[in-house]
Amino acid sequence: MYSSVAHLARANPFNAPHLQLVHDGLAGPRGSPAGPPGPPRRSRSLAAAAAEEYSCEYGSMKFYALCGFGGVLSCGLTHTAVVPLDLVKCRMQVDPQKYKGIFNGFSVTLKEDGVRGLAKGWAPTFIGYSMQGLCKFGFYEVFKVLYSNMLGEENAYLWRTSLYLAASASAEFFADIALAPMEAAKVRIQTQPGYANTLRDAAPKMYKEEGLKAFYKGVAPLWMRQIPYTMMKFACFERTVEALYKFVVPKPRSECSKPEQLVVTFVAGYIGVWKGLFARIIMIGTLTALQWFIYDSVKVYFRLPRPPPPEMPESLKKKLGLTQ
Repeated sequence: MYSSVAHLARANPFNAPHLQLVHDGLAGPRGSPAGPPGPPRRSRSLAAAAAEEYSCEYGSMKFYALCGFGGVLSCGLTHTAVVPLDLVKCRMQVDPQKYKGIFNGFSVTLKEDGVRGLAKGWAPTFIGYSMQGLCKFGFYEVFKVLYSNMLGEENAYLWRTSLYLAASASAEFFADIALAPMEAAKVRIQTQPGYANTLRDAAPKMYKEEGLKAFYKGVAPLWMRQIPYTMMKFACFERTVEALYKFVVPKPRSECSKPEQLVVTFVAGYIGVWKGLFARIIMIGTLTALQWFIYDSVKVYFRLPRPPPPEMPESLKKKLGLTQ
């Protein structure tokens, strides 16, 4: 029993730096000399690319702005595309006696509201999740650079999983504040028959009844739901991309074509949310994978810097005796 517990501790992604090095095969057991160095790898330098290859510098305002635009498209488009499913799901949660299942929910909605009824709430969904995507992806890049600089190159590599978790949690905190007003309006439109049919009707009515509180009283539940999910989503994606290039893809990312890199992005987005029921795998897995695919496609289209998976800094390799 104790050996199995020890094995789980070693596999824990939140483990100490030494255990992470052992897990990565970069150091021997505690007290033993480090293993022989692997084949030389290209140094990870964000400024190494030629100026004509990228449209802006990594970490510049233009870089962050275009990352935010990629988030707008990735979240706004994908969530709007599944509005009918989201509408039925919300109604099932509010009135399970009337909407007894997913197919029954669609049938009842079509019978009462027609095909147009399935699109109720599309406007607040598009606006709200576009704002959420702007903050989620844009601020993630900001916080990832900020926290990396605070930790320093070596610690940023050793604690990279914790770095991804902290950066994504910080970004989602602000993303949910941006999402909350439109999410509140969307729920009123979709789940309260006769309250309002459009955002133009719902927003003034909500403000007249409860003031600004009506738009933000749901932000705490959003934080409780979205922050843990986003932390796992980003951390799993980052480490899955790293593992795919290390163990699956037969060549470094720098030698992969843009379409090949986008395929890896899509696969990593799917693998990152594999747990759950079959329907959840199909819906959430596809949604998440498409978000990463759209986001990375925007980076490719605008020729943004896309750093390769992290490699151990040369200074840390020298400390561990992995280089001469």
